Amino acid sequence: MATRFFGEPVERREDGRLTTGRGRYLDDLGPGALAAAFVRSPHAHARIADIDVSEALDVDGLVAIYTWEDLPGRVGEPLPLLIPHPALTHGRTGYPLARDVVRHVGEPVAMVVARDRYLAEDAAERIRVEYEPLPAVVGIEAASRAERLVHDDVPGNVGAVLVQENGDAAAAIEAAPHVLEFSLAIERSASMPLEGRGVYARWDAADGSLRVYSSTQASTSVRAAIAARLGLPNGKVEVVAPDVGGGFGVKIVHPWPEEILVPWAARLLDREIKWTEDRREHFVAAAHERGQLQDVRVGFDGEGRILGLDVRIRHDHGAYTPYGIIIPIITSTQLLGPYKIGAYRAEVVSLYTNTLIVTPYRGAGRPQGVFCMERTMDRVARHLGRDRAEVREANLIQPDEFPYDQGLTFQDGRPLIYDSGDYPELLRKVRELIGWDGFAAARAEARARGRRVGIGLGIYVEGTGVGPYEGGHVEIDTAGRVHVSTGLTSQGQGHETVFAQIAAAELGVPIEDVRVTTGDTRRFGYAVGTFASRAAVMSGNAIALAARKVRAKALRIAGEALEADPGDLDITDGVVHVRGDPSAAVPLRTVAVLSNPLRYAFDEEAAAATQFAVGRPVTEPPVAAGDEPGLEGRDYYSPVRSTFAAGAHAAIVEVDPDTAEVAVLRYAVVHDCGRLINPMVVEGQIHGGVAQGIGGALYERMVYDEGGQLLNASFMDFLMPYATEIPRIETDHLETPSPLNPLGIKGAGEAGVIPVSAVIASAIEDAEGVRVDAMPISPDGLYRLRLRAAADPSLRVGENVPMG
Repeated sequence: MATRFFGEPVERREDGRLTTGRGRYLDDLGPGALAAAFVRSPHAHARIADIDVSEALDVDGLVAIYTWEDLPGRVGEPLPLLIPHPALTHGRTGYPLARDVVRHVGEPVAMVVARDRYLAEDAAERIRVEYEPLPAVVGIEAASRAERLVHDDVPGNVGAVLVQENGDAAAAIEAAPHVLEFSLAIERSASMPLEGRGVYARWDAADGSLRVYSSTQASTSVRAAIAARLGLPNGKVEVVAPDVGGGFGVKIVHPWPEEILVPWAARLLDREIKWTEDRREHFVAAAHERGQLQDVRVGFDGEGRILGLDVRIRHDHGAYTPYGIIIPIITSTQLLGPYKIGAYRAEVVSLYTNTLIVTPYRGAGRPQGVFCMERTMDRVARHLGRDRAEVREANLIQPDEFPYDQGLTFQDGRPLIYDSGDYPELLRKVRELIGWDGFAAARAEARARGRRVGIGLGIYVEGTGVGPYEGGHVEIDTAGRVHVSTGLTSQGQGHETVFAQIAAAELGVPIEDVRVTTGDTRRFGYAVGTFASRAAVMSGNAIALAARKVRAKALRIAGEALEADPGDLDITDGVVHVRGDPSAAVPLRTVAVLSNPLRYAFDEEAAAATQFAVGRPVTEPPVAAGDEPGLEGRDYYSPVRSTFAAGAHAAIVEVDPDTAEVAVLRYAVVHDCGRLINPMVVEGQIHGGVAQGIGGALYERMVYDEGGQLLNASFMDFLMPYATEIPRIETDHLETPSPLNPLGIKGAGEAGVIPVSAVIASAIEDAEGVRVDAMPISPDGLYRLRLRAAADPSLRVGENVPMG
């Protein structure tokens, strides 16, 4: 393929619009629409005894109030289970509006429609719901004890039990010279995009069509869900994702209750209706992730090589499982990372609790798996008194071993086979970038001055580009402009830039002539969605394939016009020319005119194009069999299996000896996502991911009390890092092209966040000399850990560090 623009650090085309207030987000639309608001449960677990709306009926501007009893047919059915799995024997989903029982704080109970949001909220506050509280199940340990049940028909609160294994882990551990057993904990967190969820719908009674705008990561799937629930043909429902202010996974769920209820009410009332989520709703009614407990048993030899690994993963999936058990499945498969493990067994137990549902959040199970594996590597190294990097190196898959089959089944049901990579080189590069080999002397010098500094590292492998497909459409108009469309949506990843680079490189046109549209079912009706670091791999390759079709057709038509063999032609700056003879040329805009037998001369350029008119014999149709008018192409890319990106991270931290506050002084990343389309965009993704990962490592947690009340449901209490707490992130790249797709690329969207908790834990442990087995770790938590370690020598690691 052409290389111009591909691999270049082209500035993001969308930034000028988004940073100057010219973006169009969900709440910018429909200024005259009616507003929806929701009555949500204040209880974690309760029966609904009665709903009294009489007082709300007096609110001036009230249009309608709906409860579950008002929802007809499929509108009122339980929401779909999006990703079923044989192991999920007790999958449960909630109703759009609670039917008779609420199972988490924030569950919707009633919907109010009014002239504006203020009036809708006023009416919602006047609705009286009588609840009969039930005992709540909060936390993995409480769910495991099963003294209380979230769902009466789910024994033991267990939604699923899944085992992944390769070899006999128990026997391998039993025969190993060294064995360790320990437990790890990762608390709940959430993504907190700048923009919450939202949906705006308008019904066209004249032709029976519905247009819906949603801040979603999967517009085509939302369309299918709305059409099915409302009993409309797919062709009568249009879903558009406008500019979306961040997603990070929480907007991939489809449909949310609001995405069914708002369009349904808009159709019923024949009025435009809009709902936008406020921040408290996002805390209690959207989705969380991360929460797991892991019990680890590992056997290894004197060199630190892992002979057997057995992990029991208990996963908190909240009150319902609309997204199945995809998160712990990913944890169990991505846990092995870049390592050759002698034998492996993972048992996943997915548990119901009376807390908010759990759906993918940037990384989607991978941070938990990497935390487990990298903490294990550090444990092994400390036990043997060996360098942590050297123990990792002893276990790495080597470059000549690809493709490497881990013997497991990945999230898409296909074999977990790594396609390409050079993991030893990743480790070597990050050690050099952070200054690993010379840090021991720097640490000793700092400690002599009373400073507690430490270094940590982590390596990971990330499955990216998961199928089943994505499509791309490319068209060149008679002005020479290139229009690219794809069905997946954008939430700030730089798709407008990256997809334009691919199309420009394939077609040989200036990138300024390329326009990109995403997330609009009017332009592209079949798509899967933006998640799992798949957009560039899936839509990027589809766009490249579609562009190649257009290029081939353009060369054929131009060849007829120039009386030249298409094989002798090339395209440069939007002009088709004979190689070696630039005078024999025709612009692509002219080729676009020639591609349509209906050549009305709308302007001088189009009129002039008739001199190149390529006529067909009068005995044949103007459009040849198998051909189409116009210079456009559509194609789909469907991979045989996922590609696997990888990276190595390292950090240096300093811990305050008095307050136990942690400062990240340096952070280094070496990343391999195959061929780089745009290094600047990739680095932006990595930097944002690392910042998010530092938040998860040190600050961000969801705190529930025993009654299921979320205690930190605001930005006053839910801590996130400031820009001043994020260090300069040093990056380097390694490119091992994937053999699985035409462009040789791998995903990068989640790369930055995945190993950060493991890396920071490793560095804190090195600085403090105490075991760090849980994330996030707050100053209070670290201080308590100091006190415990002072009394219990088994919690100390490394050199003796003062515990005061």
